[in-house]
Amino acid sequence: MLSRRTLLQATALSALAAPAVAQARRSISFLTWNIVDQEPLIRRWIESFQRANPGAEVEWIDKKGPELPPFYQTQLAAGTPPDVINTQGALWLEYAASGALLDVTQRIQADADIRNRFNANYLSNWTLEGRNWMLPFYITKTLLFYNRTMFQRAGLSGPPQSFDEILAHAGKMAQGDATGFLTLNFDWLYWPLFAMNDVQLLTPDLRRTAFNTPKAIEVVEKLARASDTGAINKISWTGRWVEPNGAFAAGNVGMLHAHSPAYFFIRGQGNWVNADTLGVAQMPGYYSTPNSHGLGISKGSRNPDLAWAFLKHITSDEMAGMFARERRILTGNTAVDQALLAQLRTEDPLVHSVLQTQLEHTDKMVGNWPIPQDARVKDAFWPELQNALLGRKTARQALADADRRVARELGRA
Repeated sequence: MLSRRTLLQATALSALAAPAVAQARRSISFLTWNIVDQEPLIRRWIESFQRANPGAEVEWIDKKGPELPPFYQTQLAAGTPPDVINTQGALWLEYAASGALLDVTQRIQADADIRNRFNANYLSNWTLEGRNWMLPFYITKTLLFYNRTMFQRAGLSGPPQSFDEILAHAGKMAQGDATGFLTLNFDWLYWPLFAMNDVQLLTPDLRRTAFNTPKAIEVVEKLARASDTGAINKISWTGRWVEPNGAFAAGNVGMLHAHSPAYFFIRGQGNWVNADTLGVAQMPGYYSTPNSHGLGISKGSRNPDLAWAFLKHITSDEMAGMFARERRILTGNTAVDQALLAQLRTEDPLVHSVLQTQLEHTDKMVGNWPIPQDARVKDAFWPELQNALLGRKTARQALADADRRVARELGRA
């Protein structure tokens, strides 16, 4: 059976070999990741682009997160990949390495407006082997939410300033049904807990494992003990998105480490959430993990110049500004994001506080190693770490097993 990467490589090549048809139509397709709620806005983008580019046509396709990767692979295999694709997290790495995405390095270098438009640290998140593959669409990274009421009840004056303080704060709030700390765990979102202990996943050259150390064993043992006592809610290691956010929204968990979109989920479900009861802070050491959405062009696009023009259009100050204001989200466009924050400072100070963290300490983002094997390395590392955190294996054994599995994935072509 063909592996996913082999299939991607084969289908990307078939897309390149497919005959160029319908060149005169100047049509492109735009595949987005579960933002069907923004249909009126996206229709306005398309109408605006088509007015500015007479004869151009844009087809919009939206797929839910679990549906988008298989849909894209199917279209690659058919030789009809969407011209513009929106991906989340590190999925783009697999597409870039397999030849499915167009290298846009020279286009960025040749366009001063594009070079200066975006936050440089976020733009660099879509760089592999010194080449640029995507532009920011909307940007998020992790932060610490905390329940001020539970903090006051436990005699805590403010958010933790170190890893050990996270655990100490969590222990003080763990009473009865209450627990102290939750984290999201997918896409390396939990990695700040290791980064603040100077635990590295890989060597600087990204070729070998570096995490199987006495310090890492100590960190995992502390996390496992805190999970066993209830200081850390075990949903941290068994849930994904709805479960941990829902648990925090219920009002009996002291802290939640998540990326900024979690705020809107929490606010929607937690009637206790307001500026007086919900605190917002950076994690100790200012470490965070990005989980942003990017925009790229399929290498099999029959109209790459038109696709690039469309990317420039929808990330412009005017179009991205519409998106930022209507969805209250940061776009990576520096001017747009600063304008949104200025507006929210008086309109909604709590949202302003949440989003402000997303533009601070962007040089301390972790868990974003640019390796083509990212998905396979995640699948090798996480189950073993989970085994230790849930008490199924000792930390020493779990990290040793993870070391072997990750090393094997790094050694594969």
